[in-house]
Amino acid sequence: MKILVTGYTGQLGFDVVEEGLEHGLDMHGVGPDELDITEEQAVSNYVNELNPDAIIHCAAFTAVDKAEDNKELCWNVNVNGTKYLAGAAKKVEARFIYISTDYVLKGTGEIPFKETSEVNPVGYYGLTKHEGEKAVQELLENWFIVRISWVFGINGNNFINTMLRLSETHSELNVVGDQYGSPTYTFDLAKLLIDMIQTEKYGIYHASNEGFCTWADFAKEIFKQSNKKVKVNAITTEEYPTRAVRPKNSRMSKNKLEQQGFNRLPSWQDALTHYLHQLEVEVK
Repeated sequence: MKILVTGYTGQLGFDVVEEGLEHGLDMHGVGPDELDITEEQAVSNYVNELNPDAIIHCAAFTAVDKAEDNKELCWNVNVNGTKYLAGAAKKVEARFIYISTDYVLKGTGEIPFKETSEVNPVGYYGLTKHEGEKAVQELLENWFIVRISWVFGINGNNFINTMLRLSETHSELNVVGDQYGSPTYTFDLAKLLIDMIQTEKYGIYHASNEGFCTWADFAKEIFKQSNKKVKVNAITTEEYPTRAVRPKNSRMSKNKLEQQGFNRLPSWQDALTHYLHQLEVEVK
């Protein structure tokens, strides 16, 4: 099976390509230097020439705060880029996985959102990712939409790396404690995506590591597992103002994965343990 993976220079795209190669699949990872997804003709030519059996679209403009001030670029990448890739996929009859986000959901309440829950995007980033979802559904028949949250992986910066870096100079940190969700380890998610693309169980899925926590809970566990002596003070969203609004409820139900015969991801604590070990190996 020949698979094109966008966003290869990012956390998820990198791990998806690595996982596919482990399974003996013909993987083709591209970053922005190899393919500018905002150029329709370039996308069409690339996909036609490669003629993949499937496309896993991981590339995205994910800088949530910057999206509020760089709306044109954010739209071009998340909406137009997705349209161009989906259109190209249709021509070569390739299966398509679109990586989406919890930000397309309304982000309020306390109940985990289902795949069928109301869509009401949070911020401009969320809006563009929802428009990407709509484009995929309108243009294609053989599609998967996989919503994820709080991403971390070895090939890029993330919350864990930030906390570890701050622990070198701080003995006490204020971290938001009223936003709830689930971290998503790209190493674990990549396994699911490679399994999924080899099936015809199309539709919308939620996929993040098991269990829920706040960012403050996450930080405490990072310092606990890495043996860092840092006190974490849980603060409110209002005490940590940001350019873009953040969802307070990013809990997502993953029951559909099980119902469709896919393995749910390990607990977020186990994912953290594995990632910290991965970091140690990288340093050595």
